[in-house]
Amino acid sequence: MPQPRGFVYAQRADGSVVITHQGRAAATLRGARAEKFLAEAASGDQQLVMARWTGAYRFGNERAARDHPRNRSGRTRGR
Repeated sequence: MPQPRGFVYAQRADGSVVITHQGRAAATLRGARAEKFLAEAASGDQQLVMARWTGAYRFGNERAARDHPRNRSGRTRGR
């Protein structure tokens, strides 16, 4: 799985944090959540932390779930 990239965060004067992904706003954190995010971003891989906080990451099981028998109804077998 490739590492997340393209995330940037900015802390505003009011204490809120805005996380953007490739120039588009992905999340705005305020109060205690913003403080917790800043502490976590300072201590770890910032790109991965921002991906987790915005929900913009993949779990790696999407392809396997697509082929599960429960999810195959209505599709042809050749796929």
